Formats: sequence, structure tokens, C-alpha cells
Amino acid sequence: MPGDDWKKITKSLTLGVDCICMDMEDGVALNRKTEARLTIARALLELDFGASEKLARINALGSGFEKDDIETVLPHRPDGIVIPKVETLDQIQWGSSVIETAELNHGWPLNSIRMLVGVETPKGILNIKEIASHPRLDGIIFGGEDFAASIGARRSREAVELLYARQAVVTACAAFGLQAIDIVSIDFKDLEALRIESEFGAQLGYSGKQVIHPAQVEPVQKAFTPDDEAVAHARRIVEAYEASLKEGRGAFALDGKMIDMPLVKNAQKVLERAKAAGHAG
Repeated sequence: MPGDDWKKITKSLTLGVDCICMDMEDGVALNRKTEARLTIARALLELDFGASEKLARINALGSGFEKDDIETVLPHRPDGIVIPKVETLDQIQWGSSVIETAELNHGWPLNSIRMLVGVETPKGILNIKEIASHPRLDGIIFGGEDFAASIGARRSREAVELLYARQAVVTACAAFGLQAIDIVSIDFKDLEALRIESEFGAQLGYSGKQVIHPAQVEPVQKAFTPDDEAVAHARRIVEAYEASLKEGRGAFALDGKMIDMPLVKNAQKVLERAKAAGHAG
């Protein structure tokens, strides 16, 4: 939410979301950047975010705001910094160096402040492998609207024009063990479109999705949390796999279907996702 809006920041504490990202970039007017920095610093100092991660999104490198942004909020120890519109590994290294300096100066454990980046341009997608390789990185957020604009694509409800880039991001994240955060739905009143888009994002392999309105929280959480049936099926696969190992077998049959390692790994991921969401099935 906009970092200069104290009311929206405090409202976010009641939503039960995984992460609260306070913005200094696109959501803040040019003449309100200083106010956003100071408001976010105050929120980090005064508010109890509970189980929600508290992130601060700075302005893009080259904007002229990024240095003041990161240096204002870092002393108040957010859980992570989000850098938007990243296109090269050097840009991530700049952010990592600033964060590491703060960790050393304050006596905090190294790598205790995480970093996520937004990839939302053609150059960023082409460099996604190098971007995803940085050791401090915790996740990549795909900016679908900015990407579509940058390539001159016409946005559709089905988002077919974003499919290549969405898959590139989720593939790179899977290769390097990162969270992949899917596109935002800007029409926050169309919850049916949000449901479809969220379910497809989960099907692609994304870890979660950006939301911009409280009404979007429940549909997104539902789409990315395995239901009871999926959890029960995944547990049966894992239990059958463990039994087959004791018998010295690799592939095995379950409900008339052959189960091998890729399916076992997918079942394990379903259980991990359910556990992270506090859903035991």
C-alpha cells in the first residue's frame, strides 16, 4: 500500500496477510516521497505487524530517490527491502551492499534482512537467470502491467500476452529456490476474474500473488492454499512412497496410476504449501 498513507498501513495489520509491503515507488506521488519514507519508518518503529512480514519498496535505481529511500527505512529494520524494475545483477548487488552495511553497523546477523525484486521489463526477463542467482535474493515479483506496457502488448483478461514472461519468472525462481510472486489484478472489483487469474498462477507454480485491495485477500489466499482433498491426496502419495522405499521399489501404483519421483516431489510441495498456510488438511 502507499507508504504515505498511515490509515491504509494500519488497516493492513488486520487482514491476516503473509506480507505487508509499504510502497515508496509507483503508489506515491512525486511530491510525497519524503512523507512516505518518514511514514514507513514510523510504522516500522511503532506498529506490531504480528505474523505478517514487513517490507519496504524503494524507488527504482536511477530514479534519484533510491538512496534516500533505503537509508531512511533500513535503520528501523524491516524484514526485507523490495527493489522494483530490476534488470541486471549489478542492481541487486547495490541493494545487497547497502543492506549488508546496515547489518554490520547495527550488529544484526548478516543476511537477516531479506531482499525481493520486481522484474517488469523485457531486459529483466532476458536477464532473469542472472538476477535469480544472487544469494541474498528471497523472491521475485513479476510486474505484469509494466511488462505489458514496455513491450506494447494489449492486456487481456486471460493474460495470454504475459504467459512467456510469467513462466520465465517462475522457472528461474524454482531453479534457485526463490519465492515467485505473481501479477497484480488491477480491477479489484472483479473478484471472479481475480479467482481465475489466481488459480492459474498457482497452477503455473507461483508461490503467491500481489494484492492491492482488502477484498482481494480471501480469493488469493484460497487459490494458493491446497484444499483438504489435495492435501489428503498428497499425503497418500508421500506415505505410499515411503512404504515403497522400505520394500526397495521406485515407481509404484496408487489408485490405478503409476507414481514416480516427479509426482512424489509435487506432493511434497503441496504439503509444504499447506503447512506454510497453516492448513493441515
